[in-house]
Amino acid sequence: MKWPTYPRNKPSGVEGLGNVPEHWRIARSDAMVTTAKRQVTPETFKGMDVMHYSIPAVQERGTGAVENGEEIASAKQVIDGPVVLVSRLNPRKATICRAEPHLELLTLASTEFVALKPIAGDLRFLEYLVSSELFRQRLDSWVQSVTRSHQRARPEEIYRFWNAWPPAGEQNVIAGLLDRETAKIDTLVVKKRTLIERLKEERTALISHTVTRGLPPDAARAAGLDPHPKFKPSGVEWLGDIPEHWVPKRLRFISPHITVGIVVEPSKYYEDEGVPCLRSLNVRPNALVDRDLVYISPESHRMLSKSMVRKGDMVAVRSGQPGTTAVIDDRFDGANCIDLIIIRRPRHGFPTFYSYFLNSLPAQAQFSGGSGGAIQQHFNITTASDLWLLEPPGPEQAVLADFLDRETAKIDRMVGRVEAAIERLQEYRTALITAAVTGKIDVRGAVA
Repeated sequence: MKWPTYPRNKPSGVEGLGNVPEHWRIARSDAMVTTAKRQVTPETFKGMDVMHYSIPAVQERGTGAVENGEEIASAKQVIDGPVVLVSRLNPRKATICRAEPHLELLTLASTEFVALKPIAGDLRFLEYLVSSELFRQRLDSWVQSVTRSHQRARPEEIYRFWNAWPPAGEQNVIAGLLDRETAKIDTLVVKKRTLIERLKEERTALISHTVTRGLPPDAARAAGLDPHPKFKPSGVEWLGDIPEHWVPKRLRFISPHITVGIVVEPSKYYEDEGVPCLRSLNVRPNALVDRDLVYISPESHRMLSKSMVRKGDMVAVRSGQPGTTAVIDDRFDGANCIDLIIIRRPRHGFPTFYSYFLNSLPAQAQFSGGSGGAIQQHFNITTASDLWLLEPPGPEQAVLADFLDRETAKIDRMVGRVEAAIERLQEYRTALITAAVTGKIDVRGAVA
């Protein structure tokens, strides 16, 4: 929708703000808003349950969390009326929220927040204002202007910034319009995220079915394979029935050697350049990422040759996202690796097929100890060696891997398009908020 502009404007005199509607008031924020001033020490709420707006709670949930006062060790602000909390930390962490006193619990906020409320105006307008790109840029500059050891904006900067303020009634109109329009955008974003989840579930199911049952009939027929193979019990709980000509095998009988990358003080070998080393952050399911690489010297690489990887080897993450596996490609042939399980190129067969299997639900089920088990925190050599995989004939493995490459790429492209649409919606949401609260568009005539 193309919004109209205000008929008469004036220079704001405020850096970054530009012209504003003629009837808006240019004022410093402490003339328009007030802030929470009462603080209490832990002795005040010792032994009590409190509603606590901490930075982690707001980042994770967008609101506060009930906590036991015994676990809170520092002084807190008392929230005794509706306020907008603005984090003093980097604004890209989205630590801005509206807070209200709990009906039954003492409500507290971290002193990392500045708590703002209008003297005469709309709290929702104030929340939109501090969520705008203009305010985020200001906050970012305030944060960057302080020393590296104290990357926090000063409370007085947040509390005393210059801005143009519409009359209270107009603030209400702007906030109402933004409530409606952002709700529409948020609903669309939720629907698109749901679609992404469905696509990812479809991708996971496709991989799991293909590595344990083979190709769908039409695809098998097109590839010259039996579209309706006979099945037999695998004898492995998590695999069920498998094609009759496939063989269940533990990974240690598929790979000639399973070892681990550098685990003892790897950072002592780091150099500015040299031989690239893969870490867990470089490993994605069936893919390697060449960002954020670290390097070791050729001398260290020769000394640590046990953890050198070659094209066709596989590497698996040990912790964080344990079991996540990818195949070494041309880019990293001869590289080294840090704290990764190294699965040497299979004696027979196609590494990409086994990588798909190791990232599939049947492999994860074994790793977690069953569908109801908790995934282990560390994927070790013993766990990897004991995993049951399936071994189709070598040529069939190549066909299966090529099929999965094509079909998962299609799904990934669809996910990418939906993610791009979400990004555009979020950019439009931010732009709409910024334009409305800075007087660049006139929403007074918008139909409810």
